[in-house]
Amino acid sequence: MERKVPDFAGTWEMKSSENFEDLLKVLGVGIMLRKIAVRAASKPAVVITQDGETLSIKTSTTVRTTHITFTVGQEFNESTVDGRPCTSFPQWETDNKISCEQTLEKGEGPKTSWTREITNEGQLILTMRAEDVVCTRVYERL
Repeated sequence: MERKVPDFAGTWEMKSSENFEDLLKVLGVGIMLRKIAVRAASKPAVVITQDGETLSIKTSTTVRTTHITFTVGQEFNESTVDGRPCTSFPQWETDNKISCEQTLEKGEGPKTSWTREITNEGQLILTMRAEDVVCTRVYERL
């Protein structure tokens, strides 16, 4: 039986963010960069396009723009939230939730991962983890 893939496509506006600065701290980002990042990341523009289980996610802030494209169930290369190259493996955790473990390509660092979930209310919940710190960001479709 083919799975019904949730619709992540759209332009998303962040409504709330918890623990982003704490997450950056655990990743070893210095205080000045943290302050800049927190301010810049307070109003990210997120645009997601989707073709079945392949998602393309573009996140733009005043400081930088990131763009990842991946297919659920296939490894891909991206960067951790603090910019280190990693290999990621996204998979379905539930019918509406993709979870992704990140493995650093070189060097040591905190274990990082993310999840993206569409709620029954149509919100997008992005959860980023570094060690035991969890950052939760809630988005609504424009």
